[in-house]
Amino acid sequence: MDSSKPQGTDRKTADDDRYVQARHRMIEDIRAMSGIASEYQPAPISEKVLAIMSRVPRHRFVPEDELYSAYYNSPLPIGHGQTISQPYIVALMTDLLAVGKQHSVLEVGTGSGYQAAVLSELAGEVYSIEIVAPLAAQAAKVLGELGYANVEVKAGDGSAGWPEHAPYDGIIVTAAAEHIPQPLLDQLKPGGRLVIPVGGRFDVQNLLLIAKDKEGGFHRHNIEPVRFVPLTGANQN
Repeated sequence: MDSSKPQGTDRKTADDDRYVQARHRMIEDIRAMSGIASEYQPAPISEKVLAIMSRVPRHRFVPEDELYSAYYNSPLPIGHGQTISQPYIVALMTDLLAVGKQHSVLEVGTGSGYQAAVLSELAGEVYSIEIVAPLAAQAAKVLGELGYANVEVKAGDGSAGWPEHAPYDGIIVTAAAEHIPQPLLDQLKPGGRLVIPVGGRFDVQNLLLIAKDKEGGFHRHNIEPVRFVPLTGANQN
């Protein structure tokens, strides 16, 4: 594959498919929501991220009975008590991660695989880990069918990270942690970023950006309130 092409160029996501207008409306909804800046996330969300999301086929990552709402700007159930995140939140978290083709990214909580697909067009390598084995298998299948060759998925406890490929330039967590798992902090490169929702199932959850400086110190930024399914695993006990 010509490495100068965007990752999604050769997939069945061309402008003649029946979801193009729905994707366009989704992007306009995200753009409208991103008009409210936070302490650390200046509005709007980058057009580069929005351009990528305008071609990633979200309908391929949702159950068949949710196809009609695949491009609604809302989370959707994907089975096993899990959800595919609201597109605005996917865009926001992706933008906060601020990664490029020279970077390696860890995703904790593959879920449907949609977030990994978006990240694959920005980062050099994406390693995604999912504690629910059937979801990991399904996500890997769909990502493979769509040609996202720079994404590796495995079933396992994401709260422990994925030390074999560490350290990472960016780590993104798509489930709410009671507290930030120490292995994820350890596996983040100096100069890297961790984007993670933190809070209990019935508490206010906050999306955090944790920046690791060159000396290994951490700087925490509150972005905005969110609602995620809980992160599970040994490092959440």
